[in-house]
Amino acid sequence: MKRHLIAAGALLLALAGCSTTAPETDQASPGAPTVTTDKAAFLAEHGLEGMDGAQIIDHLDQVPLAQRSTDLMASVRADHLLLADAEREFTIPLPEDRFYLAVAPYVDHTHECYYHSLTTCRGELAGEELRIRIVDDATGETLVEEQVTTFDNGFVGFWLPQGVNGTIEAGYQGRTGRSAFSTTDEGATCLTTLQLTEA
Repeated sequence: MKRHLIAAGALLLALAGCSTTAPETDQASPGAPTVTTDKAAFLAEHGLEGMDGAQIIDHLDQVPLAQRSTDLMASVRADHLLLADAEREFTIPLPEDRFYLAVAPYVDHTHECYYHSLTTCRGELAGEELRIRIVDDATGETLVEEQVTTFDNGFVGFWLPQGVNGTIEAGYQGRTGRSAFSTTDEGATCLTTLQLTEA
């Protein structure tokens, strides 16, 4: 039992912050609990009952910081969502043709990130209006062009087509910035390198 608690604790620590690198595997540590028969109960306990993977992501990323669970960890991967608490871990599939990209444009402060944590990642600009344009570099097609307001965590999320290498441009109070992104299987779901500078 003690070994299981230690392993589960290690898993939570691994998911607690924004992941900065792409791990070689999503397997839990040896000895970690891998119970999968009570997924519905797990989701219900965390207020996520009846939601699919995409709905869970959209919900958790927009929960106000003061209302966020300290027990639940949620990490967005290219093709699935990894959910865990101190005792259990579950993988929730995501739409095969879509990719969730969480973007946190910044002026002064940022952090390294690879896989977006829906419960712990924080960006500098919370509740701010930005102009966003997302372009597929191969085709020149504009995938997104709109005015958005960042969530309470400083991020804004976009569901993009799979298999795109592109550029995201942002504008904010006379500042602009741009950054490359990829929605391939190896692509990062967390983009924190888009700095906004004065023209």
